[in-house]
Amino acid sequence: MEPTPIIRLTAPEISSLWTQYMFDTMSICFLKYALEHIEDQDIRDIYKQSLEIAEGHVEHVKKFLKDEKFPIPQGFTDEDVNIKAPRLFQDPFYLYYIYIMILQGLTGYALAVSTSIRADLRQYNMSCNTETMLLFEKTIDTMLTKGIYSRPPIIAPAEAVDFVKHQSFLTGWFGDRRPLTSLEIGDITFNMNKMHLHIALKVGFSQVAVSDKVRKYINRGTEISTKHIAAFEKIFREEKLNSPVSWQSYVTSSTTSPFSDKWMMYQIQLSTQAAIAFYGAALSVTARRDLGEKYIALTIELLRYAEDGANLMIDNGWLEEPPKASDRRTLAKGKKEGMDS
Repeated sequence: MEPTPIIRLTAPEISSLWTQYMFDTMSICFLKYALEHIEDQDIRDIYKQSLEIAEGHVEHVKKFLKDEKFPIPQGFTDEDVNIKAPRLFQDPFYLYYIYIMILQGLTGYALAVSTSIRADLRQYNMSCNTETMLLFEKTIDTMLTKGIYSRPPIIAPAEAVDFVKHQSFLTGWFGDRRPLTSLEIGDITFNMNKMHLHIALKVGFSQVAVSDKVRKYINRGTEISTKHIAAFEKIFREEKLNSPVSWQSYVTSSTTSPFSDKWMMYQIQLSTQAAIAFYGAALSVTARRDLGEKYIALTIELLRYAEDGANLMIDNGWLEEPPKASDRRTLAKGKKEGMDS
């Protein structure tokens, strides 16, 4: 009998595993810390389930990487969290945080499933997606039960199906702007939701950051996120639509850091990169000219902020490098030099 051929994982498959390891080790730090303070039993149950899922993912990813002879990332460890630090956030915020993180996780798992080829990894990523969807269901039900979910705006049904008859549908800067479509309303709402999380996190992180440079960077991010919220709220006010609520009031006055500066920078970078991706998705379905240009301007601002954050992490030795292709140019150069000698 011929031996079964070994099917190596592709670069996208390795990338999804590496990214999941970083995300889940980061999440484990936050979940362990939060469980030291959460008093609401319903929220505790969600966090316990989330921690169990994240720890299970880490073990699965380790096995996949070991089998492929890839090094296990450093990610984040107990050294990046002080679970005995005073409470930095109130219980409602913890529920909102896990809701947004689940949304980001579902987006990541959907991409991982679509780029998985090998059968065992396909099954693994589909199982991750399924258990995360079930956790989403439990989380949003809990938010609705406790009355802390800010519902998106409601629109009246049209009298009949209609088609765009004039290019004024695209008008934004000049002329009479048409009302927002349901797609545009949904994207603005959920981008505001995510940006409200950014602000609350940065307000808390700015109180506890050890490095002055990190604190200044975080404060700059707070200003950017606040500016983006104001831009979205202005659009909704013009349309007489309701905006999501802020979560800053759920940050305590603690100045003792539960997390390393490295951990906080990674969380901010992750949130910024996710915002860029969601802005891009919104831009792709936005037909009104002014909204398209607004998303482009806001995205450019986030890209610059993310680049500065990456540079700050590099300066401190915090930016872990993802797996990459072999440097063929360097290898070829070394071979040639060896032959010349």
